[in-house]
Amino acid sequence: MKLPRGSSLVLASHNKGKLREIAELVAPFGLNVKSVGELGLPEPEETEPTFEGNALLKARAAADASGLPALSDDSGLCVTALDGAPGIYSARWAGDAKDFTAAMARIERELKEKSTKDTSAKFICALALAQPKGPQEIFVGEVHGTLTFPPRGSRGFGYDPIFVMDGMSETFGEIDPDLKHSISHRARAFAKLKQALE
Repeated sequence: MKLPRGSSLVLASHNKGKLREIAELVAPFGLNVKSVGELGLPEPEETEPTFEGNALLKARAAADASGLPALSDDSGLCVTALDGAPGIYSARWAGDAKDFTAAMARIERELKEKSTKDTSAKFICALALAQPKGPQEIFVGEVHGTLTFPPRGSRGFGYDPIFVMDGMSETFGEIDPDLKHSISHRARAFAKLKQALE
């Protein structure tokens, strides 16, 4: 599925942090990027049981409504000791107010309730690229690490301040955003997308 330089691409998200990160990652492709918010399109309810399913649902809705190729990301934090939660509900754990401080506190509380020493977790990103009424592709990336409390750093978004990637000592909330863009779950999914577009 080729997207020539100068093509329009709709980013199917209303999450400002995610939009900023994705816009930076697609910048090298030379695309004319628009968000569903700019186009006045609603975000469909995420009813699928997987990251891949929800990413595709959002990309397909945006592509068919706009008549343009659409790229969607569904991503989240999966905590081993919490049976993979919050997982696909990562954003919903933050509530309508998008209060990730409360969501991170909930994870800490639930881990304490389990009296577990297992703080392993992974971030998963599923990217879906859909053409209007046409072909679609999905690209998945993940990174493994451990959780740390209290949260550290204010440079990322979401659960970044409690996630330390394997082999690192700083959280995703502390590291330079350029470094995060080169190593994150989203970066790994984008590397696969880039191969498909080249």
